[in-house]
Amino acid sequence: MSVPSAATATSVSGWGRTAPSTARLLRPGSYAEVIRAVREGDGRGTIARGLGRAYGDAAQNAGGTVLDMTALDRIHEIDAVNGVVTCDAGVSLHRLMEVLLPLGWFVPVSPGTRYVTVGGAIGADIHGKNHHVSGSFSRHVRAVELLTGDGESRVVTPQDDPALFWATAGGMGLTGVVLAATIQLLPVQTSLMTVDTERATDLDDLMSRLTATDHRYRYSVAWIDLLARGARTGRAVLTRGEHAPLDALPARARRAPLAFRPGRLPAAPRHLPDGLLGRRSVSAFNELWYRRAPRERHGELQKLSAFFHPLDGVPDWNRIYGRSGFVQYQFVVGYGQEEALRRIVRRIAARRCPSFLAVLKRFGEADRGWLSFPLPGWTLALDIPASMPGLGSFLDELDEEVALAGGRVYLAKDSRLRPELMAGMYPRLNDFRELRARHDPRGAINSDLARRLAL
Repeated sequence: MSVPSAATATSVSGWGRTAPSTARLLRPGSYAEVIRAVREGDGRGTIARGLGRAYGDAAQNAGGTVLDMTALDRIHEIDAVNGVVTCDAGVSLHRLMEVLLPLGWFVPVSPGTRYVTVGGAIGADIHGKNHHVSGSFSRHVRAVELLTGDGESRVVTPQDDPALFWATAGGMGLTGVVLAATIQLLPVQTSLMTVDTERATDLDDLMSRLTATDHRYRYSVAWIDLLARGARTGRAVLTRGEHAPLDALPARARRAPLAFRPGRLPAAPRHLPDGLLGRRSVSAFNELWYRRAPRERHGELQKLSAFFHPLDGVPDWNRIYGRSGFVQYQFVVGYGQEEALRRIVRRIAARRCPSFLAVLKRFGEADRGWLSFPLPGWTLALDIPASMPGLGSFLDELDEEVALAGGRVYLAKDSRLRPELMAGMYPRLNDFRELRARHDPRGAINSDLARRLAL
């Protein structure tokens, strides 16, 4: 979205397109403009926004100011020997891959899209297929230049100011505006992946396979059929991978082993009717996807883009859900709460939720961010058309189930969680509120998410 530097009243929504609100949209071209916008903001406050891939209302601010940070996209310094990069918050992971892969370095954590800014990656403390090995994004951040709500810019590190750093990591942009960051990278020999694929017959089979063998892989994810019922409930296609070493490539590919050329398909049509992704169409897709997957295949070479970001090849793919948009719902429950996961999957299957983008992963050690989402356990993410009858009350019931199991809902994908559940899901919520009040006494940083959940 191209936005002029002057303030423009604009309707802004998340990637799910479900809860738009109108704000003054600014596209600052310098740190000075960001500082001025925060210092001169009105009573509704200001929130930073990247490429708009948060699914809910985290980067919205009804009646206030939203800062489109994408013009701040400089890469300041690259240490190609030690794999460290310093860049503006508006730099995308896509851009980092373009620049760093030819040098033999990859981003330490990538979600399901590379069209995420560095500032957004820190604010949501994004996770990927490698959380069980590498944790979330902020674990690899050495320093953040942060403009807090009091109008002061400061460099924050985990060592020098751990409270502010770990409140910012996963803090949904509410501790201030990230201006720049320094990130430790991952060394790679090629831009290809070696991938193993297998089918699981049901949810118990899937969890057994993940538990027994995940430690062998850096990356692991399972697509799960949430429309399957009975003995097939939770059947899945399990995909694990590693960065391919140079000697795994055929001779022709070794000529340019670090080439990064993700393909793109035509964009989704601008106007599609609701109901296109209904139970029948999604059920047919799920059946085909499961049957086409190999029962077991090892060592397939795939492009990075195909393994990490298959949907990025379709611009504006969120339009396929129609005018009503969709809800992306993601929760985690801890190890030892497998029965809760089984109950939730059975309830989703019984409710016939038409979700064709449903993935199950295992999380490793919890991250230190006060509002970071991951905790050791099982995380399930699914998309549901917002036009599905009774969706709100159904998801409220799932929230209750997750909370009773000691789990939590991912704030970067949320636009509907009830505030009374927050404290149980995020035990450091009061610490977060107190730190915000200390660094931002006049409420200069605010968002729709913050007001809805009293953050």
